[in-house]
Amino acid sequence: MAISMLLPRQLGARAPLGAGARGLQTLARAACRSAATAPRPTPCAAALLGRRWASAAAGTAPEAADVERLSRLRNIGISAHIDSGKTTVTERILYYTGRIKEIHEVRGKDNVGATMDWMDLEREKGITIQSAATYAQWNNTNLNIIDTPGHVDFTIEVERALRVLDGAVMVLCSVSGVQSQTITVDRQMRRYNVPRISFINKMDRAGANPARIIDQIRTKLKIPAAALHVPIGAEDAFEGVVDVLANQAVYNRGARGEDVVYEDVPAHLVEKVRAAREELVSVLAEVDDEIGELFIEDTTPTTEQLRAAVRRATIARRFTPVLMGSAIKDKGIQSLLNAVISYLPTPTEVRNTMLDLNNGEAVLDVVPYSNQPFVGLAFKLEEGKYGQLTYIRVYQGSLEKGQFAHHVRSGKKVKISRLVRMHSNSMEDVDSVGAGEICALFGVDCASGDTFTDGRTNCSMSTMFVPEPVISLSLTPKDKNSTNFSKALSRFQREDPTFRVHVDAESKQTIISGMGELHLDIYVERMRREYHVDCVTGKPQVAFRETATSKAAFSYTHKKQSGGAGQFGRVIGYIEPLTAEEMCEQPHEFVNNVVGGTIPTQFIAGCEKGFNDGLHEGFMVGHPVVGVRMVLQDGAAHSVDSSELAFRLATFNAFREAMRASKPRILEPLMTVEVSAPVEFQGNVLSSINKRKGLIIDTVTQEDYCVVVAEVPLNNMFGYSTELRSGTQGKGEFSMEYKRHAPVLPDVQEELIAAHQKKLAEKK
Repeated sequence: MAISMLLPRQLGARAPLGAGARGLQTLARAACRSAATAPRPTPCAAALLGRRWASAAAGTAPEAADVERLSRLRNIGISAHIDSGKTTVTERILYYTGRIKEIHEVRGKDNVGATMDWMDLEREKGITIQSAATYAQWNNTNLNIIDTPGHVDFTIEVERALRVLDGAVMVLCSVSGVQSQTITVDRQMRRYNVPRISFINKMDRAGANPARIIDQIRTKLKIPAAALHVPIGAEDAFEGVVDVLANQAVYNRGARGEDVVYEDVPAHLVEKVRAAREELVSVLAEVDDEIGELFIEDTTPTTEQLRAAVRRATIARRFTPVLMGSAIKDKGIQSLLNAVISYLPTPTEVRNTMLDLNNGEAVLDVVPYSNQPFVGLAFKLEEGKYGQLTYIRVYQGSLEKGQFAHHVRSGKKVKISRLVRMHSNSMEDVDSVGAGEICALFGVDCASGDTFTDGRTNCSMSTMFVPEPVISLSLTPKDKNSTNFSKALSRFQREDPTFRVHVDAESKQTIISGMGELHLDIYVERMRREYHVDCVTGKPQVAFRETATSKAAFSYTHKKQSGGAGQFGRVIGYIEPLTAEEMCEQPHEFVNNVVGGTIPTQFIAGCEKGFNDGLHEGFMVGHPVVGVRMVLQDGAAHSVDSSELAFRLATFNAFREAMRASKPRILEPLMTVEVSAPVEFQGNVLSSINKRKGLIIDTVTQEDYCVVVAEVPLNNMFGYSTELRSGTQGKGEFSMEYKRHAPVLPDVQEELIAAHQKKLAEKK
């Protein structure tokens, strides 16, 4: 037995952590029996195992009923590139699990719309804007499901959903395959260590090619993958799938595919199914020790051994099983549900950690049982008709109606007056929820990412990653006296961490910033509909940045004498650009190399504040400065006139002077743009990208469609959707995702500086 099989997240699948004292003894005996054949655990692995044992056995062994409940619980998300069919898949899941009585489509003709797209804007535009939570039951297993948006502008919704989920279903189109947002979702899943099942949807589409999609998962996403299904037919002849492990054909009969029929494998697919099983064994042998040993011994693994290996490798995130179907044609969804239960982890099989605030933020393991002290994370806020609705994942302990919770960030106690489970925008009141559950509550003032406890522990869960906005708009209400304007902006900021608002110090305009044009357009439209505030928007502004490109020294003395105590501070040092690797860690850095007390210690903080002041606004176009390290080497102080303010002003002016001498450059957001259009319009697509100074990265032709991937400056992408539609007769579509900031061309830099100087002159 390999060390990896002794780790707690794998052991949870075999019952040890949740079986009380007897389970712990069984686990210890099993570990002893394996000692002769397994390598000795590393100190880290042994310490981790010991901590989990100690936590589970410290006088609070989990109750048998709680262990049973957790074994029948899955927290999953449905994620994918836009228009891959996530919401359609979720709608079928709700129908087959009995949560809804009728199926409605995303762009249905009945004007009802999909259950999870409950906002009017979502139903009008045919896209998911906000992640929506629901719960269902399948084969005696409870499912908490979050349907997430696919558009990159709403990526924070995917981010916070994956932060609190134990597993995910990654939906891929059978024709388009791995697209730009698929890669983003994959990166988010890796960031939060989320195992995934891959579901190739739209098998009824012309050009469906599942083999190519599996190859893309392996090459583009860099994760081993193998099919558990072989399709029976394809495109308009798609009838069902063959379960490779069960060696049975699976068909969906009935008006809406509710009747699942199992039959023998069609004769013409027998050889193909055998080859698919061999490929599955071959891939699993590379990622699972047990199958690897059987493969080396030339022993054919049994079906149960393969199922167990798929589960182990999936939970360990070393493998993704691939299933197939067509949600719109009601095929393959029941098999997907069975795979979710069989291969995705329970809350006890996922390692979550928290920080002990009483012990220098030492990392502690969460013990996911209801009889432990309560720890929960607020991951999403929503303004409802009864007030702020706060979505919470209960990681440890339980939450009951009427109890008091401790808000870790503010230190305040809050009473849980109402506790609900969410089903899209409807809710069901409950009295309590246990560990591993997702619920919502009212009347709690908090921010997204805040931790709640019962007061017995002073711990905090780690927060989620929040990307920086890349585009801004000026916003002016038509009715200047409306109080709803500020209310709406305040609410949207609380709900969405990527939506930022500030007032420009010079123009006094309200500036909103977000992840893209659609992101900001949606909030402007919501302001009009929900708060009855009509607004006028200004020209979109790109989030430019300024940076240094060479080392520059500074020696600056700040002196001011106007009667009484004066100001004196001298700073000496240099600035230099950070490398790309260093910028990944931090956008800027202040280094204090002063020795001998030439600058008294109490004034160093003022120097750092002066450096930070200089970063806020560059001198070329007035945008923030990034990628710079300031090294303070020497200076001078006056016994009477020196102060923290004097050194703050000295450092600020020294930084500005050094920036001017460092050959500064303006950086602009560079976007990865993926355009899909019929082959006959490929020339139009390429020319339109070249006209916008884009760099073509890849061009792929798929049947009668072409996909062009390019890197284009965001400043050149405004109005592209209209140009693409007119150049492809309305058949082209594109997605855009922020990649990095890159230097602008010299002529563009001169134009930007001239425009900024003109703007400053007009204000004088």
